[in-house]
Amino acid sequence: MAEEEQEQFALLPALARAREETAAATRRTRSKDRTPTPVEPAPALPVARVLVDVPLAHLDRPFDYLVPAAMHEQVVVGGRVKVRFAGQDVDGFVVDRVAESDHPGRLAPLRRAVSAEPVLSPEVARLTEAVATRYAGTRADVLRLAVPPRHATVEKRPSPPAPEAPAPTRGGAAWWSRYTGGATLVEGLAAGRAPRMVWTTLPGDDWASGLAHAAAATLASGRGALLCVPDRRDLDRLDAALREVLGEGRHVTLTADLGPSARYRSFLAVSRGAVRVVAGTRAAAFAPVHDLGLVATWDDGDDLFAEPRAPYPHTREVLLLRAHDVGCAALLGGHARSVEASSLLRTRWATELTAPRQVVRDAAPQVAVTGATDRELERDPAARVARVPRSAHATIRAALEVGPVLVQTPRSGYAATLVCDRCREPARCVACSGPLHQPRRHEAPRCRWCGREEPAWRCPHCGGTGLRAPVVGELRTAEELGRAFPRVPVKRSSGGRVLDAVDGAPAIVVATPGAEPVAEGGYAAVVLLDTWLALARPDLRSAEEAVRRWFNAAALARPGPEGGRVVAVGEPSHPGLQALVRWDPAGFAEREADERRSAHLPPASRLAVLSGGEEAVEEAVTALVLPPGAELLGPVPVPEREPGEEGPQVRVIVRVPRRHGNALGEALRTVQRTRSAKKLPVVRVQVDPYALG
Repeated sequence: MAEEEQEQFALLPALARAREETAAATRRTRSKDRTPTPVEPAPALPVARVLVDVPLAHLDRPFDYLVPAAMHEQVVVGGRVKVRFAGQDVDGFVVDRVAESDHPGRLAPLRRAVSAEPVLSPEVARLTEAVATRYAGTRADVLRLAVPPRHATVEKRPSPPAPEAPAPTRGGAAWWSRYTGGATLVEGLAAGRAPRMVWTTLPGDDWASGLAHAAAATLASGRGALLCVPDRRDLDRLDAALREVLGEGRHVTLTADLGPSARYRSFLAVSRGAVRVVAGTRAAAFAPVHDLGLVATWDDGDDLFAEPRAPYPHTREVLLLRAHDVGCAALLGGHARSVEASSLLRTRWATELTAPRQVVRDAAPQVAVTGATDRELERDPAARVARVPRSAHATIRAALEVGPVLVQTPRSGYAATLVCDRCREPARCVACSGPLHQPRRHEAPRCRWCGREEPAWRCPHCGGTGLRAPVVGELRTAEELGRAFPRVPVKRSSGGRVLDAVDGAPAIVVATPGAEPVAEGGYAAVVLLDTWLALARPDLRSAEEAVRRWFNAAALARPGPEGGRVVAVGEPSHPGLQALVRWDPAGFAEREADERRSAHLPPASRLAVLSGGEEAVEEAVTALVLPPGAELLGPVPVPEREPGEEGPQVRVIVRVPRRHGNALGEALRTVQRTRSAKKLPVVRVQVDPYALG
């Protein structure tokens, strides 16, 4: 194993400690037989170690409680209990039963055994500790993400047993045969091995069927599979593919929007071992799958995988921690490739799963960038500055004769921002200085912050009264295309009105990134507008995110050079657009990874962002014991104010080599514990935030 691999994926000390603490619990709560068995009553051990649901850093550890004799059978490892803590009843999870406590004082008894259902498995308990360490958070916060709220009515009902796993067929190997190493993946999963691969999906391929066949091979080996996708639309596709490949009743879906009863029913089916294949969004990353053999993500670079609640874990990282802990297979797939996936290949933690170059050329649509040739510039001098150049307009007109056309625009709304028509200064509200925008064509400009309308706005810089929109939203784009093609239906997909699919009839579909519907038979053409806007975001991942969105949209075109056409309106020399023309997502990801490595940015380094009040951040940084090679960047002022904070807000970035990432996490947790115990002002900590502007 390479030294870099050992540094990047060394076993977390916290994970090892958690494994030791839960080893005895594992023997008592799980049978050696892989078939689901009833939970055995807990032994008559008088002490229960409980993780209490208190999100205070200095209380982030198990506490010992006496188990009354009447509760011995109801108090099981992984079960829910009520305990008396700091003068009030709080919820908790039992993580172990022991004969005696090392606590020198008197132990309080458990208040109540809420349930004898072991909803927190030893494996997930270890994972919560690993995630808390990785992201410098508390286990209580991670447990809220891992275990859904209890639904007593659902819990009283038994989970129906799943049908026997289907016998392995040649369908999986046949589907994966177009990829170099695809047969190795399926055979390895069916034989009980643990391959780790980064999969670059061919345009036009049904990625959901590929994941379903991988899950079927894993299930045939007697193991479980956990598949995570970014959103509900992707989950619906994966759900349908799993039904087709596995049959009914052999998998469940887990999402946060299922509803309390449906979500808890699916969770219990997994926890009880009745079902071993789980598909879901980021809410499923902690699903307690028995005998886990495969974790997989689709489009791991999607920002929907970044959890917005503390401690802000990323689904990809959670699944990689699980794969490392239990030694299972891992599969990261997508039309584009994230920088983190490229890093896994560089360290040889994973291997590449791609199709031969000639197969890629035969499957990829023809891609062109406007203004890329001198001949086009001679015919249309505005090809590089017009929003919809002549070549893009001609492509739309020709494609509408044979099928639908997808137009991707990066902004929703009508006029997302407004500027003075004379001096180009941003238009601001006179009441609160917020930015003005125009929701619809015939509506007056309105402030985004306070909602005040400004029908008689006047520029304070030049006195001008005219407004213009430097950035046009999808609503106005659809309106303009409707006027240009008056006899063609125009459909919109964005925000709260996202279309799942469209038929193959000629139509113009205007969509924002991530809301593009799938067209029956593929789109006759795909037009990418305002590519400069996606690249202009002041963010670490702006180029990576833009390329991911472009590849995902272009992959919806009819496959093959003679199929659909893709036209991107932008600067032809940009590396991202060049990668799209060559259909080379791997090359662009490697380029981005090299630039990040030279700049000491993630994933080559580990970053922690500390933000809050100026004095609080300064105290936290002073108390922080930094590992070798650490750098401090800042403090710099930030406009966002943390809840309850007064005075100026600042941000400090701590950067360390990746091999010291775990040490940084432990140091940050130590500081948070100290500040929590002293009731000092809160300092927000984010480790490797997805967005870093």
